Amino acid sequence: MIQISLSKEITEACPELHILAISCQVKNSEPDERLWEEITTLTEELRASLRMEDINKLPSIQATRQTYKRLGKDPNRYRPSAEALRRRILRGLPLYKIDTVVDIINLVSIQSGYSIGGFDANKIEGDLTLGVGKAGEPYQGIGRGELNIEGLPVYRDKKGGIGTPTSDEERTKIDKQTTQLLIIINGYSGKDGLHETAAYAANLLKEYALADKIEGMIISAEYTKNITLLC
Repeated sequence: MIQISLSKEITEACPELHILAISCQVKNSEPDERLWEEITTLTEELRASLRMEDINKLPSIQATRQTYKRLGKDPNRYRPSAEALRRRILRGLPLYKIDTVVDIINLVSIQSGYSIGGFDANKIEGDLTLGVGKAGEPYQGIGRGELNIEGLPVYRDKKGGIGTPTSDEERTKIDKQTTQLLIIINGYSGKDGLHETAAYAANLLKEYALADKIEGMIISAEYTKNITLLC
């Protein structure tokens, strides 16, 4: 497991922050039809039960938006990814089919409201620290081009930023050759619900991406501890 630490500027802005990291080996593939049946079922349920104005009331999304505001970032202009996915669903727009692992991450994010970072662990240089983006800091958001990450929470390795709740970075993105996966579930609302979401993700990865050697770790300002995700 890659070591992850939280900077003082992040913990001061969001003292209740807990993150849960999952590391595993995977076999990625083209989008899986059975997985997309699950995704379609969830999107239909959300369209039937959720209103646009209720999206930001979900604690996991609300807390992420509040953290953005504390750091000086406009969450309506730089929406957290889970919020953006749910809004896309309610607007009647189709979700993108990327590959099995990315589709799993999107499904878990839609279901839980957590913005989730997904990375090819073999492309990460050294350990990770969660800090705050600086003015002019280079960052190529996946499918977005140059992204202004000033004021956004950002995971950095030795070479620079790789992940924010709005978009991950091109350099460490998952592709069909990815075999070593790192997922980070960002609990700006605290630890409640994180373990259940991580277990849901781990089971999906095992079923659809043949995940093996699954490790879990929960990290906060007070402690870091390993957890078991599969029985």
